[in-house]
Amino acid sequence: MPQNIDTDQFFEFVTNHHFLFIGLAIVSFLLLQEIISGMFRKFQSTSPVGAIALLNDEEAAVVDVSEPFDYNKGHIIDAINIPMAKFDELKDKLKPFEGRTLIIACPSGNRSTQAGKKLVALGFEKVFVLQGGMQAWLEDNLPIEKTK
Repeated sequence: MPQNIDTDQFFEFVTNHHFLFIGLAIVSFLLLQEIISGMFRKFQSTSPVGAIALLNDEEAAVVDVSEPFDYNKGHIIDAINIPMAKFDELKDKLKPFEGRTLIIACPSGNRSTQAGKKLVALGFEKVFVLQGGMQAWLEDNLPIEKTK
C-alpha cells in the first residue's frame, strides 16, 4: 500500500539530504531548459547517416565552422570552411547557398548550434546541425578529405 508523505517528512528529507536535493534541482532545471530551447529552436539536428540522406536527396551543402587547423585535419567532402570565430565577416560566402539545405559541422557539435542560430537569423530556413560533429562522422567511418 502506498505511503503518504506529509510536508514535515519532505522538509526533513530536504534538510538531511540538501546536497541531493540541490543536485536534483540543478539537473531538473537544465533538463527543462534543454526541452524548452528545443521547442523554440528553428533549426534541426541530424545524425551522420541523416546528413548523408540530406546530401543525396536535397543537394545540401556542408558548412564546417571548425578552425582551419581542425578543418585541414579532416572534413566532410566539399565542405565550406567558415570558422566560427570569423563567421560574421565571412557570412557572404553563404549567399550562393540561399534556399538550399545547409548542414553545419564542427569537431564535436558544440559550435554548430551557435552557427545554426546565426544562419536562421540570416534567413536560412533549412538548417541542420550535425549531432556529435566530425567526431560522430568519423565514428561511423564516413568519408572525409584532408587539406594540405
